[in-house]
Amino acid sequence: MTTQPGQKNTKTEKVKVFLSDPQVLFREGIHFILSGEDDFEVTGETTNNDEATSLIEVNPPNIAILSLDDPKTDGCQATRRIRRNLPSVNVILIMDKKDDARLFEVIKCGASAFFTKDADPDSLLDVIRVVAQGNQPIIDELLTPAIAAKMIAEFEDVATINRQMDNLLAGLAAKEAQIFSGIAAGNSLQQVAAKLDVNEENVRRNLRLALGKLVNNEQAKVIFEAAQRSLPSLIRGPAKVEGRPGEYVTRSEFNEFKEALFSRLKSIISEKPLA
Repeated sequence: MTTQPGQKNTKTEKVKVFLSDPQVLFREGIHFILSGEDDFEVTGETTNNDEATSLIEVNPPNIAILSLDDPKTDGCQATRRIRRNLPSVNVILIMDKKDDARLFEVIKCGASAFFTKDADPDSLLDVIRVVAQGNQPIIDELLTPAIAAKMIAEFEDVATINRQMDNLLAGLAAKEAQIFSGIAAGNSLQQVAAKLDVNEENVRRNLRLALGKLVNNEQAKVIFEAAQRSLPSLIRGPAKVEGRPGEYVTRSEFNEFKEALFSRLKSIISEKPLA
């Protein structure tokens, strides 16, 4: 329909979705479900996350739905790459089954949501629509005792790691720590809010801030660890430089590298927490 002069075009722009899963029938099933909805458009699909990330970087969708257990490129690895290079692209990860250990990895890598392969079509559509609106359903998982306990343990390690990383990692604020302690002890959102004498939205806001710190910390650690593996440096002790037999990285060379690395890490840590 042609919009007449003076009229507003009320046509809603479709949410662009990219699909990646090694199981063709499952992936085509999601495609079929989305194709039956007026507000979604599948812009591409593939069988592996490695190809998916390359295609997504060329033609970014609004949402990327990726397999967590891709045999070639782990879903969390792909998510970190996408979120680092294309922060406007939200990622939903597909899990074969819900597992607390794997779920915490999904939370840390920056995925906005997840669903298992036995999810019914209506639930799947609900999750995708919530993410398309800029929300993060995965935050609700922070309200479970097992995940809250993992959050506490994760941030307890920050002090130790920070000694190697010039205090680049963010720790939990006092209220955030109180919230996770309460949840880990089995308290509900309402009970935690009542005990801290705040409203429930205040608790959720602190959960969002803590999640932002967790994801940014993880990105920083991944970059730092990759640098340790790829460059012979004083971080790991004396090491010979490839192509320069018998010669070690000098302190000035290492310091130059370290400054460049920390500049990148600081840019990640200073990013606005996930909303």
